Amino acid sequence: MNKSHKNLKFPFPIMGLFCLKLNFLMFSIGGILPVNASTQTGVFNIIQSEENVEEWTGINKRLQAVGIKYCVIPLANINNLEDVGKQQVLFLPNVEKLTPVQAMVLKKWMNQGGRLIASGPVGNLSTPGVRQALRNMLGGYWGFNLNDAQELQPAKDNIQEWKNQKELFSQVWGAVMIPENSQTQIAAVWNYQNQPAAVLTTENSTFLGWRWGKDQDSHAQLDTAWLKTLVNSYLKLSTQKGVNPAANCPQSSVNTTTRKTLETSSTNISQTENKPRQINVSRVSIKPNQKPTQKKPIKQPSSVNANKKPAQKPTQKPNQKKPTKQPRSLTVQQSKPQSKPILRVTPQNFREEIDQLQEAVRWDIIPNSNQPIGSKDAIALRQELENLIGRVESANLAVLARSGNTRNSPALKGENTKASRETTNSSLEETLAQAREIAKNIPVLISQKNYAVARQQWLNAKRNLWQQFPINQYLAQPEVRAVWLDRGTIVNAGNEEGLKKIFDRLAKAGINTVFFETVNASYTIYPSEVAPQQNPLIKNWDPLASAVKLAHARGMELHAWVWTFAAGNSRHNQIIGVSSGYPGPVLATNPDWANYDQRGQMIPIGQTKPFLDPANPEVREYLLKLYAEIVTKYQVDGIQLDYIRYPFQDPFSGRTYGYGKAAREKFKQQTGVDPVNISPRQRDLWQKWTAFRTEQVNSFVTEVSQMLRQKRSSLILSVAVFPLAEYERVQKIQQHWEVWARRGDIDLIVPMTYALDTPRFQRLAQPWISSQKLGSTLLVPGIRLLSLPTVGAFDQIQLLRDLPVSGYALFAAENFNNELDQLLSNTQGKMKLSYTEPIPQRQPFRTAAFRFAALQQEWQFVGKNDEKLSKSVTTMANFQQHSKSLQNALNQLAAFPSASNLISARGELVRFQTQFKIWMGATAKENPYLVKVWENKLLTIERLLRYGERKVINANSGLTAR
Repeated sequence: MNKSHKNLKFPFPIMGLFCLKLNFLMFSIGGILPVNASTQTGVFNIIQSEENVEEWTGINKRLQAVGIKYCVIPLANINNLEDVGKQQVLFLPNVEKLTPVQAMVLKKWMNQGGRLIASGPVGNLSTPGVRQALRNMLGGYWGFNLNDAQELQPAKDNIQEWKNQKELFSQVWGAVMIPENSQTQIAAVWNYQNQPAAVLTTENSTFLGWRWGKDQDSHAQLDTAWLKTLVNSYLKLSTQKGVNPAANCPQSSVNTTTRKTLETSSTNISQTENKPRQINVSRVSIKPNQKPTQKKPIKQPSSVNANKKPAQKPTQKPNQKKPTKQPRSLTVQQSKPQSKPILRVTPQNFREEIDQLQEAVRWDIIPNSNQPIGSKDAIALRQELENLIGRVESANLAVLARSGNTRNSPALKGENTKASRETTNSSLEETLAQAREIAKNIPVLISQKNYAVARQQWLNAKRNLWQQFPINQYLAQPEVRAVWLDRGTIVNAGNEEGLKKIFDRLAKAGINTVFFETVNASYTIYPSEVAPQQNPLIKNWDPLASAVKLAHARGMELHAWVWTFAAGNSRHNQIIGVSSGYPGPVLATNPDWANYDQRGQMIPIGQTKPFLDPANPEVREYLLKLYAEIVTKYQVDGIQLDYIRYPFQDPFSGRTYGYGKAAREKFKQQTGVDPVNISPRQRDLWQKWTAFRTEQVNSFVTEVSQMLRQKRSSLILSVAVFPLAEYERVQKIQQHWEVWARRGDIDLIVPMTYALDTPRFQRLAQPWISSQKLGSTLLVPGIRLLSLPTVGAFDQIQLLRDLPVSGYALFAAENFNNELDQLLSNTQGKMKLSYTEPIPQRQPFRTAAFRFAALQQEWQFVGKNDEKLSKSVTTMANFQQHSKSLQNALNQLAAFPSASNLISARGELVRFQTQFKIWMGATAKENPYLVKVWENKLLTIERLLRYGERKVINANSGLTAR
């Protein structure tokens, strides 16, 4: 039977200067292209995984309605190309975890002509490399969930036939889809603000922005219509009702009996969606020659499976000491028992959340690629090249000003010289001129569609500019130069002599602040009288005592870095030779302190750490006692709170957390509702539940801050935090550090702004650098050394030196190498000075005076060496007068900190800042980056004064820090 049809033209957003139309999906008015059965040449495969098995009843119902033969393949069975079979179409409904091997198989299969259909947050729980591969295959990724069901609509430019297929459009609960590149088309959008993408298509794939087969998210009729249309367009198959799996399925597919078993299991499971399950804790083995301690049962969270046998009980680790108080018994409302067990979720070797964030923000420029470059990307390329030129100029100016060199400064010359494009080992002047020329030419090359040439020239300019950083000369100003000294490096040191070598290395590199990993996975690095167990890899020495002594002897600060609510680590378990499911010594001793996800699991799916319940008063009391022990027993300079949050969640994906016994009881007392019975769709109640959990973290930070001040007012409290947007962060991990800053509870905010390149690093850090919500705290962005080239790390440091921040923190000591050691030693290492360089968090007023003196050196250098800039800097009568007055006021404040001197210095600074833009008006037209850097450095001084007011003036006068 023949029926004419038209190719549907899927539009995509104009992401660049050019728009490309691809015709590759074929639809009829009814969404089906019926053909003779004899034309059927194959079937499609559908993947069943751990994530979609709970939805399999709805998925199977829709598959039957589609009327096309199919094969069900368990994801675990896919290890090579043969496992996928010869079918032309593969469907991934809501599959969130794939291994690198499975991703490579899919890529190879698609390269051989396979067509991929996907739905839901595909790959979101996979490693970063897998997620990037999936983005390339699918043309985009699942961005973020919508808060409500929205109307699915055809994209604006679709042809009339597409708009008339009403069965493809209705209310759906989905997510905003993010196109990966300009070749991705948007087939459907949400009737929501700015009409974000709902369905993405490429030549070989279609990505649906909702969980296909999940009854709570979409209607069966709509799901069926989409799959029927897509598969039929690829295969041109006839349709039948009530089909069974096809006879020619690959060997990796499940047989009918297995599939029915899975369907039966999923039916029982789906009935309990969004309810916490019973915890399943692995048994912990006892090492030889150690006496097992008495077992203490882990009480189950009141949940499903109430009449099942209790789960296995972990033994307490050897040599554990119980915290002083015993947990109270809490009465928690019982949920209905279930007849079938759920899938066992065991700890797996997934990448850490921060790894995922780093990979998500990479900015890759592929050499020789002729893929089209959109207008936004073209602007970004030019802007980043101009910014890099500015950073190179700024770094060279700092060196020349410090040395007092009066020769002509190429960094201030603008565009007076142009170098030959063929020159590769050019001088600084020529390299800057060449880079400026390339920045100007990028839009021209792109307009001529010379995409590969544009990319190659950009990369060459970047490489040449990096070579012009003055990495052999000192250029640093007083700043926080911190490093995280990780547990692995401490353990490998072996003893104090080994640790001494590490501190010698850090001191030579100019590091002045060390975040020393003191509590990891509930194990202390030192012998504790509060914690149940010292790290078993530490033998016969006290690393914390040694570290404090070694740091102070070298003029460095030592801050105890502690894991707060993360209580265990399956990876660490492997290192110390215990079961991967062991929850850590604190939870093994006090199981009632545990937190749980909606399935009743301590460790959320796709993660590696169990968490303590912040709502439990005994948890809080234990942690406060532990931190008090650290600051009392050791002369540490501060405490850094890490994992000061809940684990990552995605409420609209059915992944929620926080159902500890204490939390459930406390919330029920406040609202009359057990949170296990709340759905994210109950907006008011859900927001109350989110606010409740967030406040548990907020109030604990306040308690820690108050305790530290009572012990020693000079102690610094810092926090290692995620740089996610405020709303997203509160919803996903209940970490609201703006509140901590506004209250004055913390001193340093250390956002983990980890990125593999400087543009994305700036994109992560800039919102917080510009934020007006951080009160009087100092911002110290984190830089991750892993996978960064040495000069790339320096580039990120230089960026921060040009922005209004007080320093940086390097993660981690284990990633230091000889090349980095040498670079840091050259550019910021300890010099033979007649004075001790101040550390901002300890001496903010002295730091401000030093930094302004360095600014004056730059202005004096400019006045002597650049004719245009000297007119602005030296010929204005008021400039030198105000500059001298401000320097005197800052010096007076540094020498004699008082409220009156602070008022005087602040007044001088405000007057200087007000006039500065007027003085630099002409200069800003010639060199806007340099003038902006100077403004940023003045803003840094302003923030140091604000911090000093709270930390020095108010603290000395006994005033509240808030």
